[in-house]
Formats: sequence, structure tokens, C-alpha cells
Amino acid sequence: MAKIMFNFRNDKVMFYLAKKDLEEPVVTVEFDTDEKWGGKIEIGNGEIWEVEPIAKKFPVEVNAKKL
Repeated sequence: MAKIMFNFRNDKVMFYLAKKDLEEPVVTVEFDTDEKWGGKIEIGNGEIWEVEPIAKKFPVEVNAKKL
């Protein structure tokens, strides 16, 4: 598990992994409503991560698992 930060930048949700200084836009997300955001997430470099669905409020830091 890794600590991931999600934030908005230029109307895009950004994925940030501080441990590797990796910042990529979120390309696809499994659940995308205000009440339930998350699940399987694909980021700009093609990696797929999984996060527990949360309320869509950014910035937020969550635990995530790389698939």
C-alpha cells in the first residue's frame, strides 16, 4: 500500500505519489460520482491503481494499491 494524493489542476484530477515523485493525470476511474469516487484508476503513464471509493472531495490523501 502507498499513500497517494489526489488534487485538481487545470480541471483534471491529478495523482501524486510522493515516494517516487510521480505526478500523472487520472485517465479513467471506475466510480465517478460525488458520493463514490475511486475503485480502479488508470493514470497517464498506463499504471492501474486501486483505491477504496470515497466522497469526491479534493485534495485528499488515501491508501492505494498498484495492480
